Amino acid sequence: MNVIRTASLLLLALALSACAAKPARDSAPASVEVAPASAPAAPATADSAADAATSPTVASPAAPVAAVDSAQGDGAPVTAATEVAPTGAEDDFAALYGGPAPTADGAEPGRSPYDPWEGFNRRVHAFNNVVDRAVARPLATAYVNVVPRFARTGVTNFFSNLRAPVTITNQLLQGRPGDAWDSLGRFMMNSTLGIGGLFDPASRALVPRRSEDFGQTLGAWGWRSSRYVELPFFGPRTVRDVFGLAGDIPLSPIRTIEEDKVRIPLQGLQLVDMRSQLLALDDIRDGAVDEYALTRDAWLQRRNYQIQNDLRGRRDRGKDADDAPIPVDAMPMPNWGN
Repeated sequence: MNVIRTASLLLLALALSACAAKPARDSAPASVEVAPASAPAAPATADSAADAATSPTVASPAAPVAAVDSAQGDGAPVTAATEVAPTGAEDDFAALYGGPAPTADGAEPGRSPYDPWEGFNRRVHAFNNVVDRAVARPLATAYVNVVPRFARTGVTNFFSNLRAPVTITNQLLQGRPGDAWDSLGRFMMNSTLGIGGLFDPASRALVPRRSEDFGQTLGAWGWRSSRYVELPFFGPRTVRDVFGLAGDIPLSPIRTIEEDKVRIPLQGLQLVDMRSQLLALDDIRDGAVDEYALTRDAWLQRRNYQIQNDLRGRRDRGKDADDAPIPVDAMPMPNWGN
């Protein structure tokens, strides 16, 4: 036992002496670069700071920050690390499960709009603008000039009331039975006292108006964000909201109309009514430097607000945005039920 104890003490003494004999450079903080002893002192300039930023340093997470800070001066800041693009698997995973894609080193992604398909989206946006300026905008302008305001309000109320089944179902799927009960009461009141939804007595009774779709439900379930995509005719969407369209199709009352002669004119009237509500924004869009970026950013901000609003408590929940994406029942499509 004495031999073992003596050997242990000798090993401990050797370890302590090795630590004490380490050079002073290793004892310096990892984020500080130790200059060689033979290097003469020189005044700090922007060029020398840039050279120091690119010289080898002790590897540590704080090293890039120190290098960028030291490069501040009359010259441009120097970045110390080059960002590595995510792999295809990471990019696809982020698209389906809530991008934007993380960086290769696991760093938190930025808050810039997640638009990796921007080239494709801009071409679709240009096509949609051609259709809008050639067909939709002239029809909406003529609709506003010919139809009186009270009649246009009745049309808006009618189609808003028809979206109640979609809203009620998605509120139940989000675990909000209280809001679903309010929406059901609003639907019944406007359908009876409001003569099929042409009038809106529920708003006078202070029943809140809500607008929900399956894209918002997917967001409330955890799919917070997804890559931006613009669809022909349907306009701005995300990958999440494209899946949401499939969930809303069976709940659309207009889609249940089998007669094309009745359903298609109703859908066309709904599209013209929705476009007429956006005429006030045409001057802003036409005067924008990048109209595509303006439309994309505004739509994503509004969509994120809707999802965050759904996650709040009932008392803290704000007013729903009045403008909604083009619903699936407004676009003339084959009746999948036939």
